[in-house]
Amino acid sequence: MARDVVVLMVPSVLQDGALMRSNIRLRDYAEYIDGLILQGGADVSPRAYGEEPLRPEWSGDPVRDAYELELVHEFMEARKPILGMCRGMQLINVALGGSLFQDLPTQCPQAVGHESPEYDLNSHLVDFAEGGKMAQLFSGVPGGRVVSIHHQAINRLGRDIVVEAKSTPDGVIEAIRWNGRSFAWGVQFHPEFHNQPGREELLDCAPLLEAFLAAAR
Repeated sequence: MARDVVVLMVPSVLQDGALMRSNIRLRDYAEYIDGLILQGGADVSPRAYGEEPLRPEWSGDPVRDAYELELVHEFMEARKPILGMCRGMQLINVALGGSLFQDLPTQCPQAVGHESPEYDLNSHLVDFAEGGKMAQLFSGVPGGRVVSIHHQAINRLGRDIVVEAKSTPDGVIEAIRWNGRSFAWGVQFHPEFHNQPGREELLDCAPLLEAFLAAAR
């Protein structure tokens, strides 16, 4: 909204929600909205990428997954830009046939703590891929410190997905880009928490937002 755009919240379709999927034509959103931001939230269900949950609490919300995956495909088909954050990045990867680590602490024990009780105070460094589009976007800055709130992460990359950043301490994928017909980028971290007073050490993510809005225009 600080960039003179109108923000519209797409209604959520949840497993136990009142809104039914049959009430909504997702193609209409892709036709009339200029761009899509996919936010964080519940785990992506492992069933969305052909696995069974290793624990019941990692089952996610398959109804929301199916709804949002269709939304992703509609926006890609319409060549409208997509920006995914945290779960949103994971969803883009799964939409293109990729998979996830269901739980970093148990499946990648060498990984640092990507979430903690401190919530949005938890952070770590990321490195941009050398020669990548994100490094260019951030004017040659090699990386920065980001807010991290996730226990799942990308495992197998989806079709035409390019890695744009990794976690400095452990190599966990932190940013991706679809090498397809339109703008579809995702970050595992949370740019929406980077403008906190007194936390100037966090990466200024304005270039990413500006690139998304430029694609929307």
